[in-house]
Amino acid sequence: MADNCIFCNIINREANSEIIAETDNVIVIRDIMPKAPVHLQVISKQHIPSVNDLTEDDSVLIGQMILAAQSAARASGVAESGYKLVWNVGRDGGQVIPHIHIHVLGGKQLEE
Repeated sequence: MADNCIFCNIINREANSEIIAETDNVIVIRDIMPKAPVHLQVISKQHIPSVNDLTEDDSVLIGQMILAAQSAARASGVAESGYKLVWNVGRDGGQVIPHIHIHVLGGKQLEE
């Protein structure tokens, strides 16, 4: 865990967030600046700064993150109508917090 990482602080309950779901390796929270009616973040409990830092050893974790996103979409009522999973990678890719996470966006027609 990184001391100055907001996601690590949320995972450790040192920062407040609306937790939607949690497993041993993943936490799902509601985004505080939503870009869609449903905007969740699926966050690895392991501090990995970016998708670029993933290794083959992380493949199970990535699968767990995607399945958590699927489950959260179902629980939020957007699985049937559709939702978008977004990974932002690096500053130019729109990644603001250097800790891997997936955005789950749904509840309206989303553009590419």
